[in-house]
Amino acid sequence: MRTAGRGGSGTSGEVLFEFTQLGPQMRVAAIDAATSVEVVVIAPLTATRLQMQNLALAKLRRRLEGQGRATDDRRLF
Repeated sequence: MRTAGRGGSGTSGEVLFEFTQLGPQMRVAAIDAATSVEVVVIAPLTATRLQMQNLALAKLRRRLEGQGRATDDRRLF
């Protein structure tokens, strides 16, 4: 399943999320639409969808900050 989220400031901070169930776990990929940078986290099925997305988004932010790209406009609601 793919979903997309946008930052609230009107910039192109679009992030795509892909969910794949792997037994008792969920694989969540977060992809920055502008740069195609992708990170993956594994979460338990007991976590909520929002918790999974926030975890993946936090990892993506760290990756992008390491590459010198600002990510302040990316938030999930």
